[in-house]
Parts: sequence; C-alpha cells; structure tokens
Amino acid sequence: MQQLCETASQLMILNDEIAQTYSGYQNDRKLFCRSGCGECCLHPGIEASVLEMLPLALHLYEQGIAESTLEALQQHQQESCFFYQASSEDRKSGHCGIYPYRPAVCRMFGAAGYRGREGEVLLSICKVIRADEPAAVIAAELSLTIEVPPMMMNHKAKISQLDYELSKQNMPIKDAAAAALEKVLTKAWYAGMAV
Repeated sequence: MQQLCETASQLMILNDEIAQTYSGYQNDRKLFCRSGCGECCLHPGIEASVLEMLPLALHLYEQGIAESTLEALQQHQQESCFFYQASSEDRKSGHCGIYPYRPAVCRMFGAAGYRGREGEVLLSICKVIRADEPAAVIAAELSLTIEVPPMMMNHKAKISQLDYELSKQNMPIKDAAAAALEKVLTKAWYAGMAV
C-alpha cells in the first residue's frame, strides 16, 4: 500500500504541473473553456489509465467510500462521466465532482498538441472552444510553425514513467476508476491480513 501511496503522491505533483502547463498555454492563446461547460464530460470516448485514477481511489479509500463507489461505478449505465455533476436539464452545464483528483486527460483537454501522420505538430481543440473563440483558434493554429504547444504524448510518457504497468492501457474513465479502486481495496485487504 505504501508504494501505491508514494506513486499517487508523485502523480499529484505531476498532475499539478500538467494543469499549469496546459491552462497557461490556453490562457496565453485565449482558448478559454466556457464557464460551467460539461461537453467533454458527456463524451463516452474519454479514457484514462488506472494510474491516472489511483489518487482518487486512495482518496475514496481514506474517506471510507471506496467499496460503495466501486459498486456505483459498476452499476453506472450512462455514457457521461460517472463523476460529472450536471446542473442543467440538457446536462451540458455542470462541474467535475472529483476536480482535484481528475485524470491527466481532463487536465490536458481544451487545447493540446499531438503529432499527425507525417510527424507534424497539430492542435487538438475542443469543439466548444472552436465555436466560441474562432479567431483565437486560427491564431493558435497559425502559430504552430513557430511555437510548439504542450504535447499530450510527452506528458503521458512522464506519467508512464511513474508506473508502466498501471499506465500501459487506457480505458473509459469509469473502468479505470473501478480498476484503481479494486487495486487499492485488494492491497488494503492483503495489508490487513499481514498484520
């Protein structure tokens, strides 16, 4: 359990760095997320690794709600993120219920760099930001020849260095959270047996 806690602690430090890097780039480029927007949280294709969900799993364990959260995750049938708390009837407005423990993909979302098929730097920009900030999007895309944006693959590689096994596979966030909770609960059970 000690090793999981140390890894999660290192990841939280890295997550803070990732959040600052991406929000700094987005602010400099005026690629702002709409306040209260939950569009990305409704997307069923958002994935994370078990490692990315480990700090949350440990937090839920410390709060004494790991088992009940695992059961709720297993029952969750909606395509939206389990942790998203909608505040509008159409569910497009809301907030993250686990914001301090959100995975790295959520910290990188909005505007981030990636490599195209030819190795060129491209910019992944949220469709809501594209609609809200068209001039800023054009300016950011034109700047790619002189300024490389934060690259998702670089930060994913840093995360992988913390624990390759727990970071080697991405899966839907609810599945990654469930796997992280199972890992923590299993380690805690075995630690209790050793006492």
